[in-house]
Amino acid sequence: MTTITLRRAENGAGAAPATPGRAEVFRTVTGGLIDRRQPLGFSFDGRAYTGFQGDTLASALLANGVRLVGRSFKYHRPRGILSAGSEEPNALVELRSGARREPNTRATVAELYDGLEAQSQNRWPTLAVDALSVNALLSPVFAAGFYYKTFMWPASFWEKLYEPMIRRAAGLGRAATGADPDDYDKVYAHCDVLVIGGGPAGLAAALAAGRTGARVIVVDEDHRLGGRLLSERREINLGSGVNWVNEAVAELRSLPEVTVLSRTTLFGVYDHGAYGAVERVSDHLAVPPAHTPRQRLWRITARRAVLAAGAIERPQVFGGNDRPGVMLAGAVRAYLNRYGVLPGKRVAIFTSGDDGWRTVTDVAAAGGQVVAVIDTRSSIAPSLHREAEAAGARVITDGYVAGTKGRLALQAIDVVDRYGSHETIACDCLAMANGWNPVVHLDSHLSRRPVWSEEISAFVPGTLPSGMTAAGAAAGRLTLADCLETGATAGTEAASACGFTARPSEPLRTDPESHAHEPMWRVPRPKGKAFVDFQNDVAAADVELAHREGFRAVEHLKRYTTLGMATDQGKTSNMAGLSIMAELTGQAIPSVGTTVFRPPFTPVAIGAFAGHHRGKDFRATRHVPSHAWCEEQGAVFVETGLWLRPAYFPKAGETDWLETVKREVNTVRYRVGVCDVTTLGKIDIQGPDALAFIERVCANPFGSLPVGRARYAVLLREDGLIMDDGTIARMAESHYVMTASTANAAKVMQHLEFCRQWLWPELDVQIASVSEQWAQYAVAGPRARDTLRGVVDAGFDIGNEAVPFLACLEVTVGGGIPARLFRISFSGELAYELAVPAAYGDAAWRAIMQAGSAHGITAYGSEALSVMRIEKGHAAGPEINGQTTARDLGLGGMLAKKKDYVGRLMKDRPALTDPDRPMLVGFRPVDPSERLRAGAHFLALDATPSLEADQGAMTSVAYSPSLGHWIGIGLIRRGPERHGERVRAYDPVRGGDVVVEICSPAFVDPNEEKLRV
Repeated sequence: MTTITLRRAENGAGAAPATPGRAEVFRTVTGGLIDRRQPLGFSFDGRAYTGFQGDTLASALLANGVRLVGRSFKYHRPRGILSAGSEEPNALVELRSGARREPNTRATVAELYDGLEAQSQNRWPTLAVDALSVNALLSPVFAAGFYYKTFMWPASFWEKLYEPMIRRAAGLGRAATGADPDDYDKVYAHCDVLVIGGGPAGLAAALAAGRTGARVIVVDEDHRLGGRLLSERREINLGSGVNWVNEAVAELRSLPEVTVLSRTTLFGVYDHGAYGAVERVSDHLAVPPAHTPRQRLWRITARRAVLAAGAIERPQVFGGNDRPGVMLAGAVRAYLNRYGVLPGKRVAIFTSGDDGWRTVTDVAAAGGQVVAVIDTRSSIAPSLHREAEAAGARVITDGYVAGTKGRLALQAIDVVDRYGSHETIACDCLAMANGWNPVVHLDSHLSRRPVWSEEISAFVPGTLPSGMTAAGAAAGRLTLADCLETGATAGTEAASACGFTARPSEPLRTDPESHAHEPMWRVPRPKGKAFVDFQNDVAAADVELAHREGFRAVEHLKRYTTLGMATDQGKTSNMAGLSIMAELTGQAIPSVGTTVFRPPFTPVAIGAFAGHHRGKDFRATRHVPSHAWCEEQGAVFVETGLWLRPAYFPKAGETDWLETVKREVNTVRYRVGVCDVTTLGKIDIQGPDALAFIERVCANPFGSLPVGRARYAVLLREDGLIMDDGTIARMAESHYVMTASTANAAKVMQHLEFCRQWLWPELDVQIASVSEQWAQYAVAGPRARDTLRGVVDAGFDIGNEAVPFLACLEVTVGGGIPARLFRISFSGELAYELAVPAAYGDAAWRAIMQAGSAHGITAYGSEALSVMRIEKGHAAGPEINGQTTARDLGLGGMLAKKKDYVGRLMKDRPALTDPDRPMLVGFRPVDPSERLRAGAHFLALDATPSLEADQGAMTSVAYSPSLGHWIGIGLIRRGPERHGERVRAYDPVRGGDVVVEICSPAFVDPNEEKLRV
């Protein structure tokens, strides 16, 4: 028998003063799965303690006699450690300090490491002396729904008093104020079989599936696989259950197609076999190693899944059941058998079934004293009596615990026997055993409801998500033999469903066990507050109040009382709350039902969801292929969405940006220029139904477009407004290339995918974004053709007759590199766009510059491009702003009249065809020396500025080198009918009030002669 050395607790928190290196007063001399050769120092609330490798913070605190670890959320009642897993509602602490400070971490799953700093939270000034514990005296005021009733009147108090007060009181821990110094990563994985849980059922399932050669991923939230086998003294095939676990894990790690992910919580189940999991890669270390993330988010796509997430033990509801020292019986056994820690020197056990009696023999074997076993049942097996007698424990049947005593830790319990007599029994630890609830959270995430099992008095999985099978305790099969059998069967069936052949495995023999129980949901006449939800301070009386006030539906009960809300998700509280409501309403528990479980199963750090997408990585800068050359030339760049585009290329002697832009525009107009237009969205559309698809998404007709030609394209939203414009080139019979504006490239691609997948899934068409695959350059100006002749390989005729305006063809450059040539002009000059594979982008740009040097070529940026498009009256982002129609922009005549397309009906709504709608026109200042400003509003010459007098707005302006003065385009009421009329361009923000004349938006080459030569 293992012996322990116990020392009387001396401080108010129930812990002996500790100094570094001092023996842990509640640690067993031998036993457990910790590594006693590796002592670890840590601190809690500034005091130094020691533990061992393999401890959690909770087990190390209990080993040092620390029972008081926190204060409750609402009443600030003393709270201790209830469980040994992620269901822990009480022991929420702050870990680390500075920028790595992490609040609300469960001490029961926080692995101990050397130098760990932990702080209790939700207390002031200290944990033992908390001023806000006065809230417990005001508990009648803070009953369920008090905030709905208290903060209603007077209304003026809300902003000045109520809200600031609530904000100061809300929350538990403190988030770090500095930038997170750690990295987070994301991984996408595919497998045949996903096993959720590494307990006996999960290991049996993984072995059965892995031995077939199937790709298997096993996830378990613990750092060590084994589940309850690590916490119980069980036998498998006449050997230790822990030894079987070690052998199983070793075999799994040896199988090449099996991936074992420990420290990984599967937090969500989603559609189409998608699962979310978070791996705590470095949370067990003080600082993550270099180039190692702190956490890693996994998106796993599995053909089949085995849910083996186990079960959670239920507490009883009795007076003072939240006092430090009151624990779940399974947790007591976990601390004894896994961590070598006896949570108290005088242990009482309060059970409603045979499972709780396991604690008697385990405590006795560890050298502890069992002072009493209180069983709510009237009859128990004689063998259990004999075990209790051998341990020297009193047995009280047909009784219950009515209340507890002690200030900051448990000192005694008040027991009621079958005759109604009360007795006080001294103890410092009470182990509660009220049966187990299968973990049904994950199988309920897709709006599925669990079903009631009379056999185990708990909810079990109902209709599971497609491809998922439950096994072991998660399926309501609570014995070890059933866990191993159902796990192996589920793993075999999952692998077989994926096409793998499984060989029958030999059944595993286990020691006998019984799970007979008759749960007591709450004791009669509790002494003191009897808590249902420890984390949210919801007592049985709050459920009764909700019933009296009509909040009886489970979802109403949840929200009115906060039962099962927040990070707890009802893990230890749901069944007690439902059972009390069932009792009050005279219904059976399954008739009351359950609330909806939603992801995540346990909290997930926002950093894990973000991954690397922080700072500049959140908006990763994209460089155009010519970026290196542009930098060499001293280009000034501008951010355009995610792209960093050259805005202009200043030269020595130029005094400002406008002088540079004038030079670039004039060079294009009279010689030749080149601009990087790679940022345009490029979408490849192929398939037998490609034309039919284009006809439906584009508002103008494309049926007559021959191979080798391109056409301007207009896309409408479903409400009839313009989404974007661009071009569509027909490269082959069923192959088209669409371009979209830089700003709307992603939105257009998303729209096309929606149309393909949801509106017309019957069409045989495939679309792909190829923006990154092609570098594309606009070569514009009278000498553009001459320049390109020096780049395009010999043998390709690019003359006016062979490649007329709006032609497209495939060519080669640089001696055989495939390229595409489009005769398209955005500037109004003779122009081409040359597309080459992105890998050759820099080389192609330099080749163009070299070929054009004899013709006076210049590189021009987005500023000159904008000037030239305004000179031509081309609408762009400022005009296609989500509020304009094709008719507004003068494109109404292009729209098809004999076909259906997205937005066709909605574009003809009266409001969108109103003659008074603002329409696109040009504006020139009456006084050429005056500057125009984008954003100015148009007023009649004699109008007083007001909303009623507003006739439209200037959308784009530029200084025109071709005309020698400022020009603008914009939207004004009945614009095309008012050429020659004068209005005011009123800009009160910048003090502008300029008289302008309405004119055609095409300021340069209105007959479009230059682009066709």
